[in-house]
Amino acid sequence: MADVTEVRGAAARQISYRDAVAEGIAREMRRDPSVVCLGEDIGAAGGVFKTTVGLHKEFGPERVWDTPISEQAIVGAAMGAAMTGLRPVAEIMFSDFFACCWDYLANEIPKVRYMTGGQVTVPLVVRTANGGGLGFGAQHSQATENWALTVPGLKIAAPSTPADVIGMMAAAIRSDDPVVFFEHKGLLAGKGAPPEPDHVVELGRAAVVREGADVTLVALASMVPVALKAAERLAQEDIDVEVVDLRSLVPLDMATVLASLGRTSRLVVVEENPYQGGWGATVVSVVADEGFGLLDAPVRRVAGECVPLPFADVLEEQVIPTVDKVVAAVRSLAAY
Repeated sequence: MADVTEVRGAAARQISYRDAVAEGIAREMRRDPSVVCLGEDIGAAGGVFKTTVGLHKEFGPERVWDTPISEQAIVGAAMGAAMTGLRPVAEIMFSDFFACCWDYLANEIPKVRYMTGGQVTVPLVVRTANGGGLGFGAQHSQATENWALTVPGLKIAAPSTPADVIGMMAAAIRSDDPVVFFEHKGLLAGKGAPPEPDHVVELGRAAVVREGADVTLVALASMVPVALKAAERLAQEDIDVEVVDLRSLVPLDMATVLASLGRTSRLVVVEENPYQGGWGATVVSVVADEGFGLLDAPVRRVAGECVPLPFADVLEEQVIPTVDKVVAAVRSLAAY
């Protein structure tokens, strides 16, 4: 597989989120011969979302494995490979299908290191396409980061830019603990500047992607561009919004959130998962414990509605957070 950034050429200096997935994996496979990939149609077909294009051609069938349509088999094989010296990167085509392999993902993989007193580790990455906004319906559109958040022992990464995909993929594959890596379907076509060689983004490092003084907006994955668009509109009303991209939920960088809250005194969390049990509730609870004295107003959460995702575009837009919903929440909080 050719280096995608070289193929695009120095003049273009852009890489898509989709290509960044393959590029991030390829960089680690070149660096470490113990890294292997497995999943449905990830070989010559390049994956249903074309996020593994070129890997089979460069690294061959010895390191890029097509599997049967069995999420349990994929994750179980990855667990065994990780326990015996490899660093597998397993793909579950849609995050909704975590429900099919939840025993391995929730009850086996994250517990091995603890139950063996550290004698056995499971250094694997489970990648998955996540989230809604594309009209895929109730069983192929869910944002399920909050499912994984309930399981101690799993790290959770959810990048929002191509550069972060590459940098966080490197950190995830090098981790000795299992990492669930959420790739948002709505971001796949987006483009950004390619990172330098050896680019690594440490898991648990949030980023302030827009500075502001009036309200802190905390977002993740596809909600980051939503938050940034809302901030642009609110700037026209002289409301100065700071946007924090969490990047990962475990480890959770609350220090950056609290530092931002120290500058703004107002907090809105934007999350795609349902309001009930969403990760934003965890962020807000930590603020209540450790940053209550920083607040000049109640906190607000803009989250998905607690219903299955509909197929119809107009209905789906009613369920997941939009720029209009975020603008309304921030506007009301700024006036508090």
